[in-house]
Amino acid sequence: MPETISATISPEGSLEILSQHEVNRLRDTSQTGLHEILRRCALAVLNSGNPMDDGLALLETYPDFDIEVQQQDRGVRLKLTSAPAEAFVDRRMIRGIREHLSSVLRDIVYVYNEIQSHDRFDLSTGEGTTNAVFHILRKAGTLKPGLDPSLVVCWGGHSISREEYDYTKHVGYQLGLRDLDICTGCGPGAMKGPMKGANVAHAKQRYRAGRYLGVSEPGIIAAEAPNPIVNELVVMPDIEKRLEAFVRLGHGIIVFPGGVGTAEEILYLLGILLHPDNADMQLPLIFTGPQSAADYFERIDEFLVYTLGESVRSLYRIIVDDPAAVARAMRADIDKVSEYRRSRQDAFHFNWRLTIARDFQEPFTPTHEAMASLALRRELPKHELAANLRRAFSGIVAGNVKEQGLRAIEAHGPFRLHADADLMARLDDLLTSFVAQGRMKLTGDYVPCYTLGSAV
Repeated sequence: MPETISATISPEGSLEILSQHEVNRLRDTSQTGLHEILRRCALAVLNSGNPMDDGLALLETYPDFDIEVQQQDRGVRLKLTSAPAEAFVDRRMIRGIREHLSSVLRDIVYVYNEIQSHDRFDLSTGEGTTNAVFHILRKAGTLKPGLDPSLVVCWGGHSISREEYDYTKHVGYQLGLRDLDICTGCGPGAMKGPMKGANVAHAKQRYRAGRYLGVSEPGIIAAEAPNPIVNELVVMPDIEKRLEAFVRLGHGIIVFPGGVGTAEEILYLLGILLHPDNADMQLPLIFTGPQSAADYFERIDEFLVYTLGESVRSLYRIIVDDPAAVARAMRADIDKVSEYRRSRQDAFHFNWRLTIARDFQEPFTPTHEAMASLALRRELPKHELAANLRRAFSGIVAGNVKEQGLRAIEAHGPFRLHADADLMARLDDLLTSFVAQGRMKLTGDYVPCYTLGSAV
């Protein structure tokens, strides 16, 4: 059994005081309570630095772990039982881990008590959903109106090779030399590398305001703890709001090699940019990786052109094996973003002008029935096909690493997807290439959580 420590700590930041109602919900172990989601996220945060990306296995490794929120006259205290010893130094919790734990607690309390239970946020509408995303980000202190555009969103896989990981650091370093900041999903791999590179470059440039923003959601946090460099952490309630936070916060996006989760993010963004209302939108997008990843991006490019049409290539560029060229291009493009928003008197800190259709906002729960009923046909409008492909990939991600998906697969077998014959063949080729390149899991042999069949 791994070494554990029990301790009582005070959270940092804005959660020194909670109402009795909020504390009771955090203690509540019933289906409507928040204790279990807090316990799982807290365990993952405390396990930061461990490469384990299986949330269920993590829970089984620390079966006695628990967290209790205690309301005292002087404020809130967190009682931790059988916590991973790696989170402590000389029995004192590492400060960055304590900050992340406090951020998780803050956002869980705010989302479930102020967003999802409040009449002013109508999450069944696009306007209400975007408003909720804005308020969550504002509560977390990530909206900084006085700053010029500089935030580069970096997407990519956690299951990447050492060569690809080192490449993400080189790109992050070149970005940092140009005073650009990093926003990622805050986990390992392509989410950690750019921050490490930018952190070194910011130190060399004496750029002391460096931002390393991690945007996650409970299912991902429970599987992939925030990497230690993250100095701003936001937990969104679901993957759809998480993705919306990325595209409304970011001033440019870089995609590194990844797997199904990365393909999901690509389809999300391109599906939005293909909307007619976003025809003139300035949101630069670059795909990049080392020379060994050239084939990966060729496959992605071919799949995108086949499903979304030749015109989709105008929305992104591919730069292989040249970190400096990536950074120069992104710096120049973000300068154009500044001009674009300034000319329209748009905010720099939140992209209100971007149109996001409801297909890209509505939460998708990847049950076996929902996955089997997805319409995957080429004659669908491009934005609808992109939305359904994104949902399919989202379900595969859940089946790979999220506890709910892992348990569903264990109970009922693999998800079943139905597609037109040609599309099915292209989809099968793409997913098979991800498996062959080891892009589905961080460690161990991969057992597919899906099967493909002809459309019915």
